[in-house]
Order: sequence, then structure tokens, then C-alpha cells
Amino acid sequence: MKFLYDILTVFLVIAALPLFAVRLAREKGFGERLKQSFGFLPSAALAPVAHKDCLWLHAASVGEIVATSPIIREIRRQLPGIPVLVSVVTANGYEMAKRIIPEADSIIFFPLDLPWLSKRVITRIRPNMFVLVETELWPNFLFACRDLAIPVMMVNGRISDKSVGNYRYLFTILDRMLETVRRFCMQSTIDAQYIIRLGAKPRRVFVTGNTKYDQTHTEVSAAEREEIARLLKLPAGGKVIVAGSTHKGEEEFVLAAFNKVRESLPGICLVLAPRDNLRGGEVASLAAKQGLTVVRRTELDATTKSHDVIVLDTIGELGKIYSIGDVVYVGGSLVATGGHNILEPAAHGKPVIVGPHMFNFKDSYALFSGRGACDTVYDSADLGDKLLALLSDDAARAAMGEKALAIIKENQGAAARSVQHIWEVLQSLPKRS
Repeated sequence: MKFLYDILTVFLVIAALPLFAVRLAREKGFGERLKQSFGFLPSAALAPVAHKDCLWLHAASVGEIVATSPIIREIRRQLPGIPVLVSVVTANGYEMAKRIIPEADSIIFFPLDLPWLSKRVITRIRPNMFVLVETELWPNFLFACRDLAIPVMMVNGRISDKSVGNYRYLFTILDRMLETVRRFCMQSTIDAQYIIRLGAKPRRVFVTGNTKYDQTHTEVSAAEREEIARLLKLPAGGKVIVAGSTHKGEEEFVLAAFNKVRESLPGICLVLAPRDNLRGGEVASLAAKQGLTVVRRTELDATTKSHDVIVLDTIGELGKIYSIGDVVYVGGSLVATGGHNILEPAAHGKPVIVGPHMFNFKDSYALFSGRGACDTVYDSADLGDKLLALLSDDAARAAMGEKALAIIKENQGAAARSVQHIWEVLQSLPKRS
């Protein structure tokens, strides 16, 4: 089975070469990303961590980086002096890591899971431990860690309903991968049950909570909120809706709902942040077609006049921009993509609205919904009604926000627990000569 996996991986990489060529021509920075993905890491990135018993944390993209940030902060607090390497898969993840994890000694792109490549990269770095964040199980990389006696841990582990079925297609490879992981620190009892069902030994599985409750990179003072509003050229005293992490086919629902709200609350503004910031132009066109005055964040300047909609086409700003919203809609949930992280707006004490498709964040969604800190809508009309009701009721907004903050505070501490497990595994390792 491993042989078939390797053949398929090599075939997919070869088949993707024309696409790589197109992206090289069109995407700024893609060349560096591609070089690193094939194992050509810059000396400057290796110097702080290679052969220095570093901790290597792997976080695929933006969501995992948000979860990684408090863990690294705890590593600095509990394990000072240990070098930290962070790897990512996506360009957005790389930019986000640069922005919110200044404590990392080095940030690189993760190597492609080719049969010979993983061992070569690991040998060059020789970390003391590899820590995968959430669910990034790559067979060749994990087997290379095993062969080189590099211990592996999973932190903030999360297994979606879909992943449970998909991983089973790996058959015996899955059992061997799970065997390489010394401890599974999972977000919830459901995630723990899922990883055990997939084959993890129960004695290696622990429930430590969700580290996203510990995030602080989005903390915003009153002065910072005023500055954000000034930079976005929002009208003083006007109400703001923030729609974050929306997907293709979802923005039409949000814009129609916003138009409905404007009929009763003229002067309101919408900050619309597509999950893929490269879709900024497309989303701006959708807003213009609905008769709205729209501007992209990257085009805001001193000459920009008043606008109804701001399309946030930047990386790393959304977490703080949630702080200026009176109501927040979190996307990926009116279309069946599984939703996105509701903890960021909740940490600002904001009332949160989502669609029904939150299966990738089932635990936090159930918790916040059950406590009245999150409302669910089912279509554009429903979204418009809910937005208008909340925007017209200061007390209701405040009550939802207070409930959200209470839940955040009650569930903090996962990062500290995760780092304690890292420390225990490090203590059990034989001393290197």
C-alpha cells in the first residue's frame, strides 16, 4: 500500500507541473514557496534551528497558525531557550505566521510528501521533536521521523466527520502513521473518540482543549479600534457588520441580506472578507452589481470617498477587524464547506451569526449555540432578519457578547496543557550525544 501511495504522490506532482508553471508566472512569491516545498530551504531559515534540538511545529494554513500562536507563546514561557521552527503549506499561512508568531525562530514551507524528500529535509534540520497541529498526517514525513528517531506529537487535534471516512482509504498506512505519534492531544472528547476509532491507542490519547481559546493576537484596545475605523474610513458612530471567511456562492447571500438591512438602517457599513483574499476583485464586482458602493482594502487611500462595502483582500487583519463589528457573520456556513472559527469574534465579545453548515467546528458551535452566544440562519432572508433584529437591539447584542466572553474565559488553558505534554515527552527522550 505504501508503494502505491508513493507512485500516486509522484504522479500527482508531475501532473501538477503545468499548474506550477502558470502560478510561477502569475503569483508573486510562488517561486520561493515552490523551492522550499521541494526541499531547497534558505540558509538563513536553517541557521537558527538546524541541529540545535529545536521544536518543529507544523501548521498547514491560517486556521492552524491561529491555533499554533498560543502554543508557541507557552513554549517561550515554560521552555525558554528552546529554538522553535514553524512550517506551513499555504502562502496565506506563511504570511499569517510572520504576522502573529514573532516568537518563532524560523518559518518555512513544508516539504512535499515525496518518498525521498522528507528524510532529506528532516536530516538537515534534525529537530528534537515534531509537533503537528490539528490534523496533518503525511505518511512519508512521519515514517522518516520514525526512522530518524524523531518523536512526534499531535496538539490541538481535530478530526472532522469527513476525515474519519477519508482516512480509512489509507488502510494499513493509517495504522503505521498513527503508531509514529507518541501522544494525541485532542480538542474534545469527540475528537478523541474519532482518533481512537481510526486506530490510535487509547493510552496515548488526551483531551487538552482548543488552543484557539487562548489566542491573544487579536486583542485590541479602544485606541486601536479607533485607528482601525479611521484606516477603513468608516463613518463615525455608524454601525458595522463584519462578514468573515466567506466562500464562493456565499457572498451573494450576505450582500442581499445587507441590502435588506440598509433599507431600515441607512448609513450602515459592511466589511466583507472572503476566505481566499485573491478573490477580492470578484467579490467587489458582486457588490457593485447589487448597486452598492464598494472599495477593496488594498485600494483604500486618502482620496477614497464614502462606501457601503469594504472587501478585505489582505492577510492577517480580520482577527482585529472583528473588534469594530457590531454583529459578525462567520462564513463557510451558508454553503456546505463546514464553517470557520467563531472564537476570534467571540473573544471580542461580539454576537456571532452562522449558517447551518458548521460540521468542521461542531464542538465550539454546539457550545456557543447552546449558551445563546451564537445564532444560526438558513438563507439570505433569514440572515437579513437576524442582522436587523440584533442591530436594532443594543441589549440583545450586549447579552450575546457577554455570553461569548464568558465561554472564552471558561475554556482557556489548552495551550499550557499542550506544552506540558510536550515537556513530558521531551523529558522521556534519551540524551543526544
